[in-house]
Amino acid sequence: MRIAELYQSIQGEGQFAGTPSVFVRTTGCNLRCWFCDTPFTSWQPEGRQVVVADLVREVLELGIDHVVLTGGEPLLQPESVALCEALIREGSFITIETAGTIFRPAPANLMSISPKLANSSPSKHSSVDAPRWIEKHEQTRTNREAIARLIESGPYQFKFVVDEPSDLNGVCNYLSDWPQVASDRVWLMPQARTREELAVRSSWLESEALKLGFRFSSRWQIAQYGNERGR
Repeated sequence: MRIAELYQSIQGEGQFAGTPSVFVRTTGCNLRCWFCDTPFTSWQPEGRQVVVADLVREVLELGIDHVVLTGGEPLLQPESVALCEALIREGSFITIETAGTIFRPAPANLMSISPKLANSSPSKHSSVDAPRWIEKHEQTRTNREAIARLIESGPYQFKFVVDEPSDLNGVCNYLSDWPQVASDRVWLMPQARTREELAVRSSWLESEALKLGFRFSSRWQIAQYGNERGR
Protein backbone atom coordinates (compact mmCIF):
# COMPACT_ATOMS: atom_id res chain seq x y z
CA MET A 1 0.00 0.00 0.00
CA ARG A 2 1.11 3.55 -0.59
CA ILE A 3 1.11 5.33 2.76
CA ALA A 4 1.48 9.07 3.26
CA GLU A 5 1.94 8.86 7.03
CA LEU A 6 1.35 6.71 10.10
CA TYR A 7 1.11 8.36 13.51
CA GLN A 8 -0.68 8.38 16.84
CA SER A 9 -2.97 11.19 17.91
CA ILE A 10 -6.58 11.64 19.01
CA GLN A 11 -9.61 11.07 16.84
CA GLY A 12 -10.79 14.62 16.24
CA GLU A 13 -14.15 14.08 14.57
CA GLY A 14 -17.44 12.24 14.90
CA GLN A 15 -18.58 9.55 17.30
CA PHE A 16 -15.19 8.71 18.81
CA ALA A 17 -13.78 12.23 19.06
CA GLY A 18 -11.18 12.40 21.80
CA THR A 19 -10.20 8.71 21.53
CA PRO A 20 -6.45 8.00 21.32
CA SER A 21 -5.94 6.46 17.88
CA VAL A 22 -3.39 5.33 15.36
CA PHE A 23 -3.90 6.95 11.96
CA VAL A 24 -2.89 5.08 8.83
CA ARG A 25 -3.15 7.65 6.06
CA THR A 26 -3.05 6.35 2.53
CA THR A 27 -2.16 8.57 -0.38
CA GLY A 28 -4.12 9.05 -3.59
CA CYS A 29 -7.67 10.30 -4.10
CA ASN A 30 -10.22 10.19 -6.90
CA LEU A 31 -11.62 13.60 -5.87
CA ARG A 32 -10.13 17.07 -5.59
CA CYS A 33 -12.10 18.99 -2.96
CA TRP A 34 -11.07 22.63 -2.77
CA PHE A 35 -11.00 22.47 1.03
CA CYS A 36 -8.89 19.30 1.26
CA ASP A 37 -6.73 19.61 4.39
CA THR A 38 -4.32 16.86 3.29
CA PRO A 39 -3.18 18.00 -0.18
CA PHE A 40 -0.17 15.69 0.09
CA THR A 41 -2.64 12.83 -0.45
CA SER A 42 -4.62 14.40 -3.29
CA TRP A 43 -3.40 17.48 -5.13
CA GLN A 44 0.26 16.51 -4.71
CA PRO A 45 0.15 12.85 -3.62
CA GLU A 46 3.24 11.48 -1.94
CA GLY A 47 4.12 8.49 0.18
CA ARG A 48 6.00 5.23 0.62
CA GLN A 49 5.08 1.72 -0.45
CA VAL A 50 4.58 -0.60 2.54
CA VAL A 51 3.57 -4.26 2.48
CA VAL A 52 0.54 -5.08 4.63
CA ALA A 53 2.44 -7.28 7.09
CA ASP A 54 4.94 -4.50 7.85
CA LEU A 55 2.12 -1.98 8.18
CA VAL A 56 0.33 -4.18 10.71
CA ARG A 57 3.54 -4.52 12.70
CA GLU A 58 4.08 -0.74 12.74
CA VAL A 59 0.53 -0.16 13.96
CA LEU A 60 0.67 -2.79 16.70
CA GLU A 61 4.00 -1.50 17.99
CA LEU A 62 2.25 1.73 19.00
CA GLY A 63 0.03 -0.21 21.43
CA ILE A 64 -3.24 1.64 20.72
CA ASP A 65 -6.44 -0.28 20.05
CA HIS A 66 -8.26 2.29 17.91
CA VAL A 67 -6.99 2.47 14.34
CA VAL A 68 -8.26 4.95 11.76
CA LEU A 69 -7.71 4.14 8.08
CA THR A 70 -7.94 7.41 6.23
CA GLY A 71 -6.60 9.26 3.22
CA GLY A 72 -6.89 10.51 0.59
CA GLU A 73 -9.36 7.80 -0.24
CA PRO A 74 -8.20 4.59 1.47
CA LEU A 75 -10.64 2.34 -0.39
CA LEU A 76 -8.89 3.14 -3.67
CA GLN A 77 -6.25 0.63 -2.56
CA PRO A 78 -7.22 -3.05 -2.82
CA GLU A 79 -4.87 -3.90 0.05
CA SER A 80 -7.12 -1.97 2.43
CA VAL A 81 -9.21 -5.13 2.78
CA ALA A 82 -6.28 -7.31 3.87
CA LEU A 83 -5.00 -4.59 6.22
CA CYS A 84 -8.33 -4.26 8.03
CA GLU A 85 -8.78 -8.02 8.22
CA ALA A 86 -5.33 -8.45 9.77
CA LEU A 87 -5.79 -5.64 12.30
CA ILE A 88 -9.19 -6.90 13.39
CA ARG A 89 -7.71 -10.35 13.94
CA GLU A 90 -5.20 -8.67 16.26
CA GLY A 91 -8.01 -7.03 18.25
CA SER A 92 -7.91 -3.53 16.78
CA PHE A 93 -11.00 -1.33 16.55
CA ILE A 94 -11.12 -0.04 12.99
CA THR A 95 -12.66 3.16 11.65
CA ILE A 96 -12.52 3.68 7.89
CA GLU A 97 -12.78 7.28 6.70
CA THR A 98 -14.16 7.36 3.16
CA ALA A 99 -15.96 9.72 0.80
CA GLY A 100 -18.28 6.87 -0.15
CA THR A 101 -17.40 6.76 -3.84
CA ILE A 102 -15.89 3.26 -3.74
CA PHE A 103 -16.94 0.02 -2.07
CA ARG A 104 -14.58 -2.70 -0.96
CA PRO A 105 -15.44 -5.44 1.55
CA ALA A 106 -13.02 -4.08 4.13
CA PRO A 107 -14.24 -4.97 7.63
CA ALA A 108 -14.63 -2.07 10.05
CA ASN A 109 -16.14 -1.37 13.43
CA LEU A 110 -17.23 2.01 12.09
CA MET A 111 -17.59 3.14 8.49
CA SER A 112 -17.23 6.91 8.60
CA ILE A 113 -18.69 8.22 5.37
CA SER A 114 -18.12 11.83 4.34
CA PRO A 115 -20.12 12.46 1.14
CA LYS A 116 -18.82 15.32 -0.93
CA LEU A 117 -21.54 17.75 -1.93
CA ALA A 118 -21.58 20.53 -4.52
CA ASN A 119 -19.75 22.79 -2.06
CA SER A 120 -16.60 20.68 -2.51
CA SER A 121 -16.04 21.62 -6.17
CA PRO A 122 -12.39 22.26 -7.10
CA SER A 123 -13.57 25.36 -8.98
CA LYS A 124 -12.59 27.26 -5.81
CA HIS A 125 -9.05 25.85 -5.74
CA SER A 126 -6.10 27.95 -6.90
CA SER A 127 -4.09 25.01 -8.28
CA VAL A 128 -3.28 25.06 -11.98
CA ASP A 129 -4.71 21.50 -12.07
CA ALA A 130 -8.11 22.59 -10.78
CA PRO A 131 -9.78 23.24 -14.18
CA ARG A 132 -9.13 19.72 -15.46
CA TRP A 133 -10.55 18.23 -12.25
CA ILE A 134 -13.85 20.14 -12.10
CA GLU A 135 -15.83 17.84 -14.41
CA LYS A 136 -14.21 14.64 -13.16
CA HIS A 137 -14.84 15.59 -9.53
CA GLU A 138 -18.50 16.33 -10.23
CA GLN A 139 -18.99 13.03 -12.05
CA THR A 140 -17.21 11.02 -9.35
CA ARG A 141 -18.26 12.56 -6.04
CA THR A 142 -21.56 10.62 -5.78
CA ASN A 143 -21.92 6.85 -6.05
CA ARG A 144 -25.27 5.65 -4.74
CA GLU A 145 -24.42 1.97 -5.09
CA ALA A 146 -21.23 2.37 -3.09
CA ILE A 147 -23.03 4.30 -0.33
CA ALA A 148 -25.77 1.67 -0.13
CA ARG A 149 -23.26 -1.16 0.23
CA LEU A 150 -21.18 0.73 2.78
CA ILE A 151 -24.13 1.42 5.09
CA GLU A 152 -25.26 -2.19 4.78
CA SER A 153 -21.81 -3.48 5.73
CA GLY A 154 -22.02 -2.56 9.42
CA PRO A 155 -22.05 0.40 11.86
CA TYR A 156 -21.66 3.75 10.12
CA GLN A 157 -21.83 7.50 10.51
CA PHE A 158 -22.20 10.31 8.00
CA LYS A 159 -20.04 13.42 8.28
CA PHE A 160 -20.68 16.52 6.19
CA VAL A 161 -18.26 19.42 5.78
CA VAL A 162 -20.14 22.72 6.04
CA ASP A 163 -18.51 25.93 4.83
CA GLU A 164 -21.42 28.38 4.89
CA PRO A 165 -25.09 28.34 5.96
CA SER A 166 -26.35 27.68 2.42
CA ASP A 167 -24.55 24.31 2.51
CA LEU A 168 -27.15 23.06 4.99
CA ASN A 169 -29.72 22.82 2.21
CA GLY A 170 -27.35 20.56 0.32
CA VAL A 171 -27.01 18.28 3.36
CA CYS A 172 -30.77 18.01 3.82
CA ASN A 173 -31.37 17.42 0.11
CA TYR A 174 -28.73 14.69 0.07
CA LEU A 175 -30.19 12.92 3.09
CA SER A 176 -33.72 13.03 1.65
CA ASP A 177 -32.56 10.23 -0.67
CA TRP A 178 -31.49 8.13 2.33
CA PRO A 179 -34.50 7.97 4.69
CA GLN A 180 -33.00 4.93 6.45
CA VAL A 181 -30.20 7.10 7.86
CA ALA A 182 -31.21 8.16 11.37
CA SER A 183 -30.45 11.78 12.27
CA ASP A 184 -28.23 10.75 15.19
CA ARG A 185 -25.87 9.11 12.70
CA VAL A 186 -25.34 12.46 10.95
CA TRP A 187 -22.56 14.83 12.02
CA LEU A 188 -22.03 18.34 10.70
CA MET A 189 -18.45 19.63 10.79
CA PRO A 190 -17.11 23.10 10.08
CA GLN A 191 -14.83 23.52 7.09
CA ALA A 192 -11.63 24.68 8.74
CA ARG A 193 -7.90 24.47 8.29
CA THR A 194 -7.02 26.97 11.02
CA ARG A 195 -8.15 27.49 14.61
CA GLU A 196 -9.64 30.83 13.60
CA GLU A 197 -11.80 29.31 10.85
CA LEU A 198 -12.87 26.55 13.23
CA ALA A 199 -13.99 29.04 15.89
CA VAL A 200 -15.91 31.25 13.45
CA ARG A 201 -17.84 28.44 11.76
CA SER A 202 -18.43 26.49 14.96
CA SER A 203 -20.08 29.55 16.48
CA TRP A 204 -23.12 29.21 14.20
CA LEU A 205 -22.94 25.63 12.94
CA GLU A 206 -23.42 23.96 16.34
CA SER A 207 -26.79 25.63 16.89
CA GLU A 208 -27.89 24.99 13.30
CA ALA A 209 -27.06 21.29 13.64
CA LEU A 210 -29.18 21.14 16.79
CA LYS A 211 -32.13 22.81 15.03
CA LEU A 212 -31.98 20.27 12.21
CA GLY A 213 -31.76 17.32 14.61
CA PHE A 214 -28.20 16.42 13.61
CA ARG A 215 -25.07 16.12 15.70
CA PHE A 216 -22.27 18.67 15.70
CA SER A 217 -18.66 17.60 15.40
CA SER A 218 -15.82 19.96 16.06
CA ARG A 219 -12.44 19.07 14.63
CA TRP A 220 -10.33 18.69 17.72
CA GLN A 221 -7.15 18.02 15.79
CA ILE A 222 -7.45 21.53 14.28
CA ALA A 223 -8.30 23.04 17.67
CA GLN A 224 -5.23 21.52 19.29
CA TYR A 225 -2.63 21.45 16.53
CA GLY A 226 -3.88 23.63 13.68
CA ASN A 227 -3.47 21.80 10.39
CA GLU A 228 -0.11 20.33 11.40
CA ARG A 229 0.83 17.22 9.53
CA GLY A 230 1.16 14.04 11.57
CA ARG A 231 -0.93 15.37 14.48
